[in-house]
Amino acid sequence: MVFCYARFFLLEQVLNVCRNYGVAARETAQALKTLAQAARGVAASTTDPVAAHAMLDSARDVMEGSAMLIQEAKQALAAPGDAESQQRLAQVAKAVSHSLNNCVNCLPGQKDVDVALKSIGESSKKLLVDLLPPSSKSFQEAQSELNQAAADLNQSAGEVVHATRGQSGELAAASGKFSDDFDEFLDAGIEMAGQAQTKEDQIQVIGNLKSISMASSKLLLAAKSLSVDPGAPNAKNLLAAAARAVTESINQLITLCTQQAPGQKECDNALRELETVKGMLDNPNEPVSDLSYFDCIEGVMENSKVLGESMAGISQNAKTGDLLVFGECVGVASKALCGLTEAAAQAAYLVGISDPNSQAGQQGLVDPIQFARANQAIQMACQNLVDPASSPSQVLSAATIVAKHTSALCNACRIASSKTANPVAKRHFVQSAKEVANSTANLVKTIKALDGDFSEENRNKCRIATAPLIEAVENLTAFASNPEFVSIPAQISTEGSRAQEPILVSAKTMLESSSLLIKTARSLAINPKDPPTWSILAGHSHTVSDSIKSLITSIRDKAPGQRECDYSIDGINRCIRDIEQASLAAVSQSLATRDDISVEALQEQLTSVVQEIGHLIDPIATAARGEAAQLGHKVTQLASYFEPLVLAAVGVASKTLDHQQQMTVLDQSKTLAESALQMLYAAKEGGGNPKASHTHDAITEAAQLMKEAVDDIMVTLNEAASEVGMVGGMVDSIAEAMSKLDEGTPVDPKGTFVDYQTTVVKYSKAIAVTAQEMMTKSVTNPEELGGLASQMTNDYGHLALQGRMAAATAEPEEIGFQIKTRVQELGHGCIFLVQKAGALQICPTDSYTKRELIECARAVTEKVSLVLSALQAGNKGTQACITAASAVSGIIADLDTTIMFATAGTLNAENNESFADHRENILKTAKALVEDTKLLVSGAASSQDKLAQAAQSSANTITQLAEVVKLGAASLGSDDPETQVVLINAIKDVAKALSDLIGATKGAASKPADDPSMYQLKGAAKVMVTNVTSLLKTVKAVEDEATRGTRALEATIEYIKQELTVFQSNEVPEKTSSPEESIRMTKGITMATAKAVAAGNSCRQEDVIATANLSRKAVADMLTACKQASYHQEVSEEVRERALRFGTECTLGYLELLEHVLLILQKPTPELKHQLSAFSKRVAGAVTELIQSAEAMKGTEWVDPEDPTVIAETELLGAAASIEAAAKKLEQLKPRAKPKQADETLDFEEQILEAAKSIAAATSALVKSASAAQRELVAQGKVGAIPANAADDGQWSQGLISAARMVAAATSNLCEAANASVQGHASEEKLISSAKQVAASTAQLLVACKVKADHDSEAMRRLQAAGNAVKRASDNLVRAAQKAAFGKAEDDDVVVKTKFVGGIAQIIAAQEEMLKKERELEEARKKLAQIRQQQYKFLPTELREDEG
Repeated sequence: MVFCYARFFLLEQVLNVCRNYGVAARETAQALKTLAQAARGVAASTTDPVAAHAMLDSARDVMEGSAMLIQEAKQALAAPGDAESQQRLAQVAKAVSHSLNNCVNCLPGQKDVDVALKSIGESSKKLLVDLLPPSSKSFQEAQSELNQAAADLNQSAGEVVHATRGQSGELAAASGKFSDDFDEFLDAGIEMAGQAQTKEDQIQVIGNLKSISMASSKLLLAAKSLSVDPGAPNAKNLLAAAARAVTESINQLITLCTQQAPGQKECDNALRELETVKGMLDNPNEPVSDLSYFDCIEGVMENSKVLGESMAGISQNAKTGDLLVFGECVGVASKALCGLTEAAAQAAYLVGISDPNSQAGQQGLVDPIQFARANQAIQMACQNLVDPASSPSQVLSAATIVAKHTSALCNACRIASSKTANPVAKRHFVQSAKEVANSTANLVKTIKALDGDFSEENRNKCRIATAPLIEAVENLTAFASNPEFVSIPAQISTEGSRAQEPILVSAKTMLESSSLLIKTARSLAINPKDPPTWSILAGHSHTVSDSIKSLITSIRDKAPGQRECDYSIDGINRCIRDIEQASLAAVSQSLATRDDISVEALQEQLTSVVQEIGHLIDPIATAARGEAAQLGHKVTQLASYFEPLVLAAVGVASKTLDHQQQMTVLDQSKTLAESALQMLYAAKEGGGNPKASHTHDAITEAAQLMKEAVDDIMVTLNEAASEVGMVGGMVDSIAEAMSKLDEGTPVDPKGTFVDYQTTVVKYSKAIAVTAQEMMTKSVTNPEELGGLASQMTNDYGHLALQGRMAAATAEPEEIGFQIKTRVQELGHGCIFLVQKAGALQICPTDSYTKRELIECARAVTEKVSLVLSALQAGNKGTQACITAASAVSGIIADLDTTIMFATAGTLNAENNESFADHRENILKTAKALVEDTKLLVSGAASSQDKLAQAAQSSANTITQLAEVVKLGAASLGSDDPETQVVLINAIKDVAKALSDLIGATKGAASKPADDPSMYQLKGAAKVMVTNVTSLLKTVKAVEDEATRGTRALEATIEYIKQELTVFQSNEVPEKTSSPEESIRMTKGITMATAKAVAAGNSCRQEDVIATANLSRKAVADMLTACKQASYHQEVSEEVRERALRFGTECTLGYLELLEHVLLILQKPTPELKHQLSAFSKRVAGAVTELIQSAEAMKGTEWVDPEDPTVIAETELLGAAASIEAAAKKLEQLKPRAKPKQADETLDFEEQILEAAKSIAAATSALVKSASAAQRELVAQGKVGAIPANAADDGQWSQGLISAARMVAAATSNLCEAANASVQGHASEEKLISSAKQVAASTAQLLVACKVKADHDSEAMRRLQAAGNAVKRASDNLVRAAQKAAFGKAEDDDVVVKTKFVGGIAQIIAAQEEMLKKERELEEARKKLAQIRQQQYKFLPTELREDEG
């Protein structure tokens, strides 16, 4: 082995010495040293002096040649362009390679193999004669000799295969015997060919003998290769394949020569095939085929069925003497047995590598044996080509062989060059394939000439053409033998080998018994009347059946992954029991705290383990569906994570003070383990069988449940980390986002740099805003820093993704690198800020940490500005457009605020100035804006600098224009708000148009003239000009009372048309709204329609202005709400199209109405005014259709917001929420601190709080039950849409609604009384009264429901049970308070004065107080009676009767 390694390594250095002289020279010297030691060792161990001298001489040749090679390489490096030096170097390298081959041939056994090969070649020349001598033997004798020689040759082939695993002497002996047997077989074959009756039959026999000769040579080459390097990947399979090829070639010849002996030849063929495939079962550590495990099972089942049928046919036809069918059955049985053996060997291999401790093999880049075999075949074919004795048919046959093998070599080179990542190897394979292809093409030309004229000159040309081809193939074969390219065999563990045993034993037993059965059947075919032989045949048949059954059972039992699934299931069950034990300990408050590790470390461990489990879900699901060999590895890996999961989860729970959080962590960990258990059961059932489709749904469902469990526990861990300031998960997320910026995989951007630039700016600014908020919250509310840190983490994740795309699309590359660097620097700043936020949450009062956080926030803000500057450098113009668009958005928002002030009548001028003072300034600024617009449009096609200047100039101008227009509107005075709104709307339209124009300019920047974005730019510019013109007209008409209404209406019509264009576009809105919102917005259309009709009839300019302003807002709101509701994710495509269609129709109808009003203003006639109703009806119809479309969006769940039944349910649920809020308030109450006293009321406050909490919980359940009862009453039709006694505003006018409100109010009072009581600010009597009020309002709620409800209904039973719970809780509180009050009264000792006068005064004061209390009690009773009488008036009749 050492010698072979040194030879291969030295050969590689010979090939590489020119590429890197220094390194290759040193490695060559080291390899020569190793080769010398190995050569001395081989020479010392051999007993043949001649062989020892030959070995040393060949090694000396290698040393001398290597020295010359290094010297020539040195000279070639000194003169790189010298062609003569390069030629000498190539010749010396070839000589060294030849010497190395001679060294290998001197190894023990190798020379004998070469002698055998040479002997086979010499013997094969007997087949080249044109005329065979006539046979002197009979056909039977020749056939018998051929059969015997074939059996001997086949046996010798098996001995050669066996000898490759033994000593070198064994291979020498086996190869010599094989050579002798081949010579005898060839003579027998030639003798048999002489028996042929026709020339064609004789040619067929000779052709088969040549095939056997070639197969024999390949067998010896494969044996030689394996003996040289026993560890070579795939070498065993290649040797077995070569031996099988010899057997098949012999079978073909026997079949051809023994047509007159049906049955016998099939039996002999079958025995030879079985002997050949037996080697597959010796050591299955390499794949035999591409079959999956379950394909192997199916193959075994199918072949066993075929074998059973053929065995029955063998027995039956042997009895009847139908030997032709007998032979066919034997052939079918042989094929079935070979298929069974192959499936068993492949299944055993898969079982072996599926063991977790085994390692699967790796496919090599090339197959060196294939190259060596092709080299041998091409050389033999070339010898036949140039042999003067070759006939024309032999020449064509040799040419076919050359073309076949060279094509295969070129194809192998192509595949290898596409697979390798080594550029040197890739180039070498491509170049070698070209050399082989070119040499083959030249040889084919000479062969064609030779075929046309078999002259000596043409044959000589052919001989010359073969030399370059042989040289190119030899060089390629030497390069392909590099150990770097070979396959790596599988390493099967001891456990894997043990698992293979049952399959291999069953398969071997099957083959042995099948061979005996076929031998017995062969004798029965000759002599069917032999009872003892029939008995033997039956015994062999029974053994074959039993062994196949055992094989099937073994393969099924040893399915990959099943044993690992069982082990993993047991392990996870143990983990679940451990979690349950920890949960019981947590419930009993006896969970031991882990003091050896911090809670932060435990949470990090738990998070890491859960993430690893999450990463394994999809691989396990994939393996369970179709990758059986991977199933065992994956489930074992999954199970290994659950023990650390349990340890970390229990540790976290032990360090958690809150009991609810403890149970949440343990319960979610248990859920994850249970979902994993379900996943393992499903995976075991699937077993990696792609055809077991009935299990795939269960696997998918189990995987989804497991993912949900992972998500749940991750959410809990992230929340816990955020609450206590541990931000490790956020830091990891930011770091992961940063790492993606440096990933080597090329991104595939779908947008342009401008698109990514816009989103990066958005997220960068969001991060800057969050950083500013964190600075503020660090002082005011440190507990809110966790949410802000989480928001920053999410924003940075989006920023990194978009920044990577922006860097990939930026030009030049330096800008992209700068963007990537700045985004990474921002990521570091975000990590520091998030860490400081976590530290401050742990200790909110730490001033030093606050200062650090503020510094980190400032650093983040600075780095955001650096990111923006890098983006600006990438596209200065588009960045300026983004900045300008942001400024214009601010102006639009400011104008909306100004409109609110104007509408409210609070927009006044600061000085006594008129609109005329501002008109000229407005007109001048508007014209300047028009010029800026032209520059902006032209800037899209010019440089980035000009575009930036135009964007900045337009933003400055619109800012100035907005200011002067606002001043002009203020100068109109607050007594004319509608005109003010008209003027501000005009500038707002201009600002919106400019914002759209800037966006279109940004999208069209640097685009060609025919790009669609340029057409969008032209459209936006046209709208901009239209709106500026409209502004100028409005400014000129604003002081003209006769025309300003008309101008306002014209502007509104143009605005609505623009809004309709946006509405009809395919752009999806950024957010969605509810259908109820869409319905609510239609009310504005109805009001605006009425106002428009009124304005058309009155023709007053004031009414027209008001209509214009109202129409603008109503239509815009309606279109926005309609589109947002239509694009809700639950709305179908059909309903969406319907809603959008009627939204368009409604707008078009309203536009026609406004245009008609405008026509009336210009030419008021009664006929035109009379037509207003028709236009308004069209709008009303479209509104009705639009409302119906909105109802269809909600489907059956749509409700009318004004329906009293809906109001009732809303109020009930609101009351429940109110009660739950009060209960939460009670949870936060603690008894007031007071000195310890030895009395019986020590736990009074605790009793009060617990009782109040019980009442709050019970009333919450009560009101929710009442909500269900309300829905049931509505469904039964017992409660209508009109409330009882709707005209009155009494307590019972709305049934359950008022009752629920009373329950909520009473519960709220109870909580306040309990709070005051435990704090010492209220008496126990107030607490008792509040509790009784809760009970009373509960009783009223029950009565209100009983009046209409079915007493046996489920909702009524729940309501009654909830009411009883409230009553019990209230009674408990009353008893606790009364007991406390009574105990207090008993414990209050009265100090009696001993003096007479003082005692009389004390008695008088006590009597006075008693009379006063009695009078107050009487007054309170009267007041209560009056209240009840007033309430009783509003009670429905049925309730009065019920009470009566």
